[in-house]
Amino acid sequence: MSRSSRVVRISSALLLGFTVVAALGGCKAFRKGPRGDYALSQEQRPLEVPPDLTLPDTSGAMAVPSVSGGRAPLAAAPADSQSGFTVPGQRDQVFERVGTELEAIEGLTIASRAQLLGTYDVAYRDESFLVRVAAVQGGVYVSAVDPRGVAATGPAAVQVIASLQAALAR
Repeated sequence: MSRSSRVVRISSALLLGFTVVAALGGCKAFRKGPRGDYALSQEQRPLEVPPDLTLPDTSGAMAVPSVSGGRAPLAAAPADSQSGFTVPGQRDQVFERVGTELEAIEGLTIASRAQLLGTYDVAYRDESFLVRVAAVQGGVYVSAVDPRGVAATGPAAVQVIASLQAALAR
């Protein structure tokens, strides 16, 4: 045999052997089974949590105060003044009575009313202010508030509050 034919045969044998090994090595039928979680798809792998990761104890982190009757405690009633007063009753009932009395004041315009907020947006004698009805300890506080959120002390607001106080006292 010539040297070149021997090289061709050896090369052919090696090529055939390499092809067989490559084909059988990549074939799923010749594998022994799953090789661990890394062989699974990413969605099927279990969640890995680092061993030193622990949650802090939060059992006493924030104590929620108990509220009697499911409602927050009412604020103390402010002292009566020229811009507000306290009347006995429930807030929603007093709100309706205040609305009726405001409608009876000649020259007063109710721009809007918000029962949920307990407010009437009114205009009287070139002044605009809110008439606020709020539940407090011992009843309901009716007051006049200017656009800045402070007590309205203008002459029109003082006159409306005085009229409401007299009407609700009956």
